Amino acid sequence: MYEIIGSPTSRAFRVMWMLEELGEPYKVQKEQPRSEAVKALNPSGKIPVFKDGNDVITDSTAIMTYLADKHGALTFPAGTLDRARQDALTHCILDEIDAVLWTAARHTFVLPEEKRLPAIKDSLKWEYERTINRLMESLEGPYLMGETFTIADILLAHCGTWARSAGFPSDNARFAEYVKACRARPAFQKLTGK
Repeated sequence: MYEIIGSPTSRAFRVMWMLEELGEPYKVQKEQPRSEAVKALNPSGKIPVFKDGNDVITDSTAIMTYLADKHGALTFPAGTLDRARQDALTHCILDEIDAVLWTAARHTFVLPEEKRLPAIKDSLKWEYERTINRLMESLEGPYLMGETFTIADILLAHCGTWARSAGFPSDNARFAEYVKACRARPAFQKLTGK
């Protein structure tokens, strides 16, 4: 059985959603970042930490990619143009949305107070909205890769939820519909109903 170490209110949620989509059994050891249990497996103290037997993987996207490749689901095959397009979307989301939200979080509660720059949030919100608009302009189906739901969709829908709770509202109606459709998936509903 797979094991996720981390908090369901963190990026560990992405991995949990992935496993629900795959229908794979898993257990969650609830831990906060930098706990002793986490640092024993990941010296950075970051969550999630994922265990497949005795093997440990860190970073939510690396974990999801591993699971997608291992189970042949929620991804296109490595070495195909569709996989390259999927990976390009994944990296865009990580670089231009996830990183923006993480920077805002760092300047809200992560960094020591004397290192925080609250004024940076205005430019981060602008950057976030610009990227959302660009992604939605190129949306060719219900999901980022058309009819196929992939790990890129888990990332973007999770970021959309994170953004709303972090005060990064989007007025892009297509994005609101997209996130709603992703969250309506049975795996997401099962997870949030737990």
